[in-house]
Amino acid sequence: MELGLAGRRALVTGAGKGIGRSTVQALHAAGVHVVAVSRTQDDLDSLVRECPGVEPVCVDLGDWEATERALGGVGPVDLLVNNAAVAQLQPFLGITKEAFDTTFNVNLRAVIPVSQIVARGLIARKAPGSIVNVSSVASQRALMHHSAYSAAKAAMDMLTKVMALELAPHKIRVNAVNPTVVMTAMGKINWSDPQKSRAMLGRIPLGRFAEVENVVDVILFLLSDRSGMTTGSTVPVDGGFLVT
Repeated sequence: MELGLAGRRALVTGAGKGIGRSTVQALHAAGVHVVAVSRTQDDLDSLVRECPGVEPVCVDLGDWEATERALGGVGPVDLLVNNAAVAQLQPFLGITKEAFDTTFNVNLRAVIPVSQIVARGLIARKAPGSIVNVSSVASQRALMHHSAYSAAKAAMDMLTKVMALELAPHKIRVNAVNPTVVMTAMGKINWSDPQKSRAMLGRIPLGRFAEVENVVDVILFLLSDRSGMTTGSTVPVDGGFLVT
């Protein structure tokens, strides 16, 4: 299905690795000019070599002021993917202030200044736009040692809905994608142990974890005009995990 994204300008956070990097690659292949945001310069350098023309921005999104400085002059952006995230998993009784603050600063708070910059630019240009927030099934289902992570993603889901409500008059759509475990390089490391993965796979009716392209395909669909009547949604990419 042709998504008609060519010629648009997109910004993707957490672009150095995993879902973010694959999203940049897919958008670049579709003829989109991409601004790739990561806190790791080496990842951006290799990404630009793979995808010439990608515009790299190196910034720690956990720092609100640094984010505004880095992206304040980014120019017109039509499409935004808020993908940057960290996962510092701790049992509830062992949660540290540092891990909690980092989780919320990157996974939730960073969505606000980045989205404000993009949305204000769209409104000033009187242009329609689409924002996709990368959430998780952990926002809707309790998982061991996920207290801070799940709380941040649950807040992201509600932030998505309120953003969608307030930005709809400006023809800016906002949706979330909620994957289960995804077989990124890190996902393969963390879930390669059959003993660890067996219990989680047993709760997924399709019997497998998500591949990166499963998530990227949904992101691109939600960015495109093909999903023009979809806003305020949280779209699971979970093999049926949330129906069990």
